[in-house]
Amino acid sequence: MRSKQNWAWVVAGVAFTALVGAAAFRAAPGALIQPLQREFGWSTGAIGLAVSVNLVLYGLTAPFAAALMERFGVRRVVAIALALVSVGSGLTVFMTTTWQLVLLWGVLVGLGTGSMALSFVAVLTGRWFVKHRGLVTGVLTAGGATGQLVFLPAVAALAESSGWRSASVLVSVAALAVVPLVLLFLREHPADVGTTPYGGDAVTPPPPAAPGSARRALGALRDAARTGPFWYLAAGFAICGATTNGLVGTHFIPAAHDHGMPTTTAAGLLALVGIFDIAGTVLSGWLTDRVDPRVLLAVYYALRGASLLVLPQLFQDSVHPSMLVFIIFYGLDWVATVPPTVALCRQVFGLSAPIVFGWVFASHQLGAALAATAAGLTRDHFGDYAPAWYAAGLLSLIAAVLSTRVRAARRGGIGEDVVPEPAGARGSGD
Repeated sequence: MRSKQNWAWVVAGVAFTALVGAAAFRAAPGALIQPLQREFGWSTGAIGLAVSVNLVLYGLTAPFAAALMERFGVRRVVAIALALVSVGSGLTVFMTTTWQLVLLWGVLVGLGTGSMALSFVAVLTGRWFVKHRGLVTGVLTAGGATGQLVFLPAVAALAESSGWRSASVLVSVAALAVVPLVLLFLREHPADVGTTPYGGDAVTPPPPAAPGSARRALGALRDAARTGPFWYLAAGFAICGATTNGLVGTHFIPAAHDHGMPTTTAAGLLALVGIFDIAGTVLSGWLTDRVDPRVLLAVYYALRGASLLVLPQLFQDSVHPSMLVFIIFYGLDWVATVPPTVALCRQVFGLSAPIVFGWVFASHQLGAALAATAAGLTRDHFGDYAPAWYAAGLLSLIAAVLSTRVRAARRGGIGEDVVPEPAGARGSGD
């Protein structure tokens, strides 16, 4: 039985690869803004709108995707999602107007990536892991976030040397190449291969498929919205999205270019963020198995806010030590917020946690979408990104305060205190 439990690691490995493949197209916006502007003359705000549509759909699809995975199976949903990413990316080579950019870059890729967003991680770790659940959540989260950043140098270099269309084709092929692995090796439940979740004691049959995926997703939102913890987590995660994908992920490269830094150099810096993100998110998962996740969230957001407040003074035409310090620090903090947020959803919402986390993640992407558009409009209006960096720093400090409020909140309508689960009782950290 112990050897069969290793299937959990096979499934986790395939999921990691799938998340990296889907994240490939997430790398494109920041690296392609200026090539698109040079060819078509589109404004930063217009391109930012397409990014915003992508981010909104990426987030709003997540809770429904979690319900669809429980209804139709993880393997089927993930394979279709990767195909959508591939098609949406590949067809961009034929676009000539901004509405086509919004349709392909925004709608198709947004739906595809949203169908295997972080709710996918919550579903998979909830089914396959008891021991090391927080750690595996951190590793898979790092796969999604790091994938979109480590692709940046390749995307930027291709866009500069061969044109942005070559970069789009690369992303399309990368996403499609992962589909066979998903179909061959991804399994739905431990019982399908006659084993237990990793660290579990008994083989339990998979629950029957529940009909009404949309109704279940909306019902989970209705119930969660009656609770204080949901709104604190959603607001904090919206700020998380605004300060990562929406602002830094989308606008760091053009902001650095404004100060004379070459696009490929700025893309390389974001790739370093992705590399350090692996260590930071895995460490965060390990800590989540041992430390009150509310404390972790408050610390992460406060440190992020402080770093963003100093970022405008760090931009120069070349890389210097203080910018490298920021890159390393921000990389460690990039998505370190995810493991403690998933853990809090499990503590508060129990069996509904994957779907509720999908809605919390939707707020993350709404925040990212607003930031992507607002930062682009800020740059168009002021000729400088500095106001956007300062606003993001202050918002991060607010998120730190909101995280501490989760501790004192009560589950509205249920009357149950939200009490942190003792680390030793989780069975996942040893």
